[in-house]
Amino acid sequence: MSTSSQEEAPGSGPTVLRILLGAQLRRLREHKSISREDAGWEIRASGSKISRMELGRVSFKERDVSDLLTLYGVTDGKEREALLSLARQANSPGWWHHYGDIMPPGFQSYLGLEAASTLIRTYEIQFVPGLLQTREYARAIMLLGHAGEKPEEIERRVELRMQRKQVLTRPEPPQLWAVIDEAVLRRPIGGGDVMKAQIESLIAAAKMPNVRLQIIPFHSGGHAAAGGSFAILRFPEPDLPDVVWVEHLTSSIYLDKREDVDLYAIAMERVCIDAEPPGHTPEILEKLLTEIGRPA
Repeated sequence: MSTSSQEEAPGSGPTVLRILLGAQLRRLREHKSISREDAGWEIRASGSKISRMELGRVSFKERDVSDLLTLYGVTDGKEREALLSLARQANSPGWWHHYGDIMPPGFQSYLGLEAASTLIRTYEIQFVPGLLQTREYARAIMLLGHAGEKPEEIERRVELRMQRKQVLTRPEPPQLWAVIDEAVLRRPIGGGDVMKAQIESLIAAAKMPNVRLQIIPFHSGGHAAAGGSFAILRFPEPDLPDVVWVEHLTSSIYLDKREDVDLYAIAMERVCIDAEPPGHTPEILEKLLTEIGRPA
């Protein structure tokens, strides 16, 4: 499944709502043995538009949903209103609406998925996971990737990341299970003081009840997910599959096909085994703090 650039709101999880509504529309269409092309004709569109709607890749016009429900024989008032209400919620703009001009392609979709998830499993080989970054560390990363931008634009990017972190401290937050390669912690992003503060922040985060943090040490050698960073997200709705998010230099993709998700889930399980147990994390981080403070 590819990314979308629609606006999403945390809490209600519009990205997930679109996927959920699309899946329900697909089931209704298939139950009536109606082709995508015929359904598209009903709403003055193409079969490919129906496909994108059913995959949750586009926003929903309430009129289109109403016409499709009529075509699919949904006449019960309560059922129709429930689905139309879902369409309205799925189009809600998110708190990050004002940051849309500085986000990489598809990242608004990820924020919607992240906000709606109950479990986030992530593996990082280059940077501390975004949800665990300090303001100074995040700023140093932004300066690396956006060196030519004005200072105020850099600060907007940093502020977006800081607001995003609030998902971990909201009521009923998701569980975060992060596995970090040791190289991440030894890469001097922003210099010694910034890294020291970042590691201290990770020590505090590891004590949060909804955060599990593991580190893969150098001595473990090669491991299952050495190819790159990724995240796997799980949602409370039983109809929704886990989603894998993979971010590239200029784009991002998310995958929900069972065979794709299973491959990443196996890789995640293996890196969790390769990593030191969560209970060892504070000791490892404390040792790194000592090394940072040691004269070169």
